[in-house]
Amino acid sequence: MKPYLIPALVMLLSAATASAQAASGTVLRTDKLYRQPSATASVAGSAAKGASVTILAKQGGWLRVTAGSTTGWMRLLSVRVGAGGLGGSGLGDVVGAATTRSDPSRVVAVAGLRGLNEEDLKQATFNAEELARLDKLMVTAAQSKSFASQAGLVAVQVPALAAPKPAQAPSSSWETN
Repeated sequence: MKPYLIPALVMLLSAATASAQAASGTVLRTDKLYRQPSATASVAGSAAKGASVTILAKQGGWLRVTAGSTTGWMRLLSVRVGAGGLGGSGLGDVVGAATTRSDPSRVVAVAGLRGLNEEDLKQATFNAEELARLDKLMVTAAQSKSFASQAGLVAVQVPALAAPKPAQAPSSSWETN
């Protein structure tokens, strides 16, 4: 093979792979399609609950989707990847949304610590300036209730978990570790 054809072949294979990675999905709740992967971006359109979408890309907590004739960015947790509609138990929806393909053997964490290892955490020190910056972002209970009601969220009472049973002492020396 001629050396100048190798880059062209690589580009052709990359394009074919990218188009093959598009996946179908179902909208879990009516949500907006944004022009950029940000809630502050302008709105390109919306997708209704139950609508089918084609997932084109994933970036952080966002999926680039095509819904009907509109293409835009939608929140990752608003879409269930793969076929199956809205009849799932909920857990599959989160796992499906966390992976760009509906492959049950490949689960990706939706949230967690990235970029910090145990040594970084051991060397962490208190920073009063950062705490003060964080305090400036605090909202009152009234502000949070107002925001939640604007988004259609409601409070739900959840029963408390049962208290853990106390550990029992081993009945013989053979049961100790």
